[in-house]
Amino acid sequence: MDELNLKNVPKATAKRLPLYLRYLNMLQDAGVTRIKSKEFSEVTQVPSATIRRDFSHLGELGRSGYGYDVAYLIEVFNQILDTNEEKRIALVGFGNLGKALANNNFRRNSNLNIIAIFDNNPDLVGKEIDGHLVYPMSDFQEKVTEMGITVAISTVPSQFSQIAVDQIVAAGITAILNFAPDRVDVPNDVHVQYIDLTTELQTLIFFDQNYQKKVAAKV
Repeated sequence: MDELNLKNVPKATAKRLPLYLRYLNMLQDAGVTRIKSKEFSEVTQVPSATIRRDFSHLGELGRSGYGYDVAYLIEVFNQILDTNEEKRIALVGFGNLGKALANNNFRRNSNLNIIAIFDNNPDLVGKEIDGHLVYPMSDFQEKVTEMGITVAISTVPSQFSQIAVDQIVAAGITAILNFAPDRVDVPNDVHVQYIDLTTELQTLIFFDQNYQKKVAAKV
């Protein structure tokens, strides 16, 4: 496949690409080989016109009357979203969710690497837990510079999320994955992606109830 030129892809489109890839993989696992934009809209809850416009920025991905080949779309999106450059990640918050993320550490993508863990809990700071040394947040800026960290994941509860994000931004990090669903205030050059587990579960249930049953009914 020829290398794709992504310089002119709108930011809003780029933010939806991981969502598209996630559902394409789900469709492939369900045995779906091709899909039309209207059907994909039902799955993703993204308007079909938006899907067609997003896909048009990436070249000729489908055919009129046929739709889109699921395996080919997965190949395209994997190419777009994959990177050979290591992303060194700081994990802020070492509660149950933080521990799960640290222990998994993106095993399916060796280019994503959690290399430093931070917390303010005195019962955790300075200790090695499950093989992970926990640094205090007061060391965050120093460690970011020392370790070449460019991305941060925050699992801090919503009531403390803004404080944690402020410290992350002050250290020069501009890419943040936030597991607290409440929006935080950041400068325009900082990009925050929110993960709301309740919303993710509701989306999964919608997919199970409304699409996979349709597929089963056609068999």
